Amino acid sequence: MDEIEVVVAHSERATLRVGDVFLKVDADQARLGIEVEAMALAPVPTPKILWHKPPVLAIAAASGTALGSLGEPPAASPAAWAAAGAAIRKLHDAPLPPWPGRGGKGPDELVAELDGECEWLVTNDFLPADLVTRNRRIAEAALRPRAPVFAHGDLQIAHVFVEGDEVTGIIDWSEAGQGDALFDLATLTLGYAEHLGDVVAGYGVDVDVDLDVIRGWWALRSLVVVRWLSEHGFDPFAPGCEVDVLRSLMS
Repeated sequence: MDEIEVVVAHSERATLRVGDVFLKVDADQARLGIEVEAMALAPVPTPKILWHKPPVLAIAAASGTALGSLGEPPAASPAAWAAAGAAIRKLHDAPLPPWPGRGGKGPDELVAELDGECEWLVTNDFLPADLVTRNRRIAEAALRPRAPVFAHGDLQIAHVFVEGDEVTGIIDWSEAGQGDALFDLATLTLGYAEHLGDVVAGYGVDVDVDLDVIRGWWALRSLVVVRWLSEHGFDPFAPGCEVDVLRSLMS
């Protein structure tokens, strides 16, 4: 009998691993449904769905290894990062899914969420007021009109798997939907600004990737998740993680 590994667990969802099978348990059945549909529509490598019985989704392990893990030096080559960029472009060029996604929030929703989190961070002395205020200004660049694409919505570095210089799987599609292309690119390179050029090279030189918008998403994403991470057993203050990203944006 294989041991059961708890990959992640908090009040909203849990992921368990038994051998080469991942069991995702989610209190929000609609979120699991989106994950199933998004994986079926996405024109990029995704893990095989073994079965789906709400509130549990069973998927096979993706082949290869994760591109990296936030806060740790990535072992992947520049070519692997470029391959990730090419895969993201293929996803973004696909027909839009019929539902909104995390990155598809309108500017008014984003402003309300951002301002609420910034107020909480300052009022509760969770982060220095100057750090929050200056990053709030940087985040403004992300709050602009844009044409939606088929976005992953949570494309953090640990969700992209590679073998050598080839993308073999992209996991965790529960936030997928219509969203901002630069939100995906910013999420992938959060904490790894040095690899943004590699990702953009793979994504395509025909697209203007506005660095100010990428920086805006780095700031916005970090500001709005710091409290959630802390309340759910994660450490945004760990070296290289969200708080370090906010500090780096001030330099």
